[in-house]
Amino acid sequence: MKYIVLTIVWAAWCFLHSALISLTVTEYIRHRFKGAFCYYRVCYNGLSLATLIPVAIYTYSVQSEPLFRWEASFRVIQFVLLFISLFLFFSGARHYDALQFLGIRQLRQSNSCTLLTENCEVDSTGILGIIRHPWYTGGMIVVWGRDLDVSAIITNLIITAYFIIGTFLEERKLSIQFGEAYKAYQKRVSMFFPYKWLKSRISVRSRG
Repeated sequence: MKYIVLTIVWAAWCFLHSALISLTVTEYIRHRFKGAFCYYRVCYNGLSLATLIPVAIYTYSVQSEPLFRWEASFRVIQFVLLFISLFLFFSGARHYDALQFLGIRQLRQSNSCTLLTENCEVDSTGILGIIRHPWYTGGMIVVWGRDLDVSAIITNLIITAYFIIGTFLEERKLSIQFGEAYKAYQKRVSMFFPYKWLKSRISVRSRG
């Protein structure tokens, strides 16, 4: 029963988190509360954090003996994965605007954009020229790079699905907002795993 409840609370949190940032909801609020929309990102972040805390507490309360531990030679793999995730987070942070992410820039400038870049334009430099969503990739690596019991596996599966589904929904919004510029970016750069970048590097070396 406790794992059913765990599944429900995580699924509910992910649904709420995605629904509140969906194009339908944000556009409704933008038009319904034009003067106050600049507060939306701050409120959204605050609500997401406030609702995540009880979910995290319940998840911790139903932990059990791990089915898999990162031990012995697996510990090296764990460190490599965590290093990759840190690299992705820091590399992404160089291109994302922290003030935009937190909602502070919207308060200062009374506007908002879908992208987290400072100039609200499609950025394909640095890590964003290798994969389109370094933070989501890093997040998925982090959740799986820990000891796994039943509750962790359930949580990880839901969070992974949330990242993937949320990414497709986010990219639909970006395609609407930026049109052909973003569609061309999608064709050049992979979503999570840099197979297009690796393919181009291999192709260049082969020609060389």
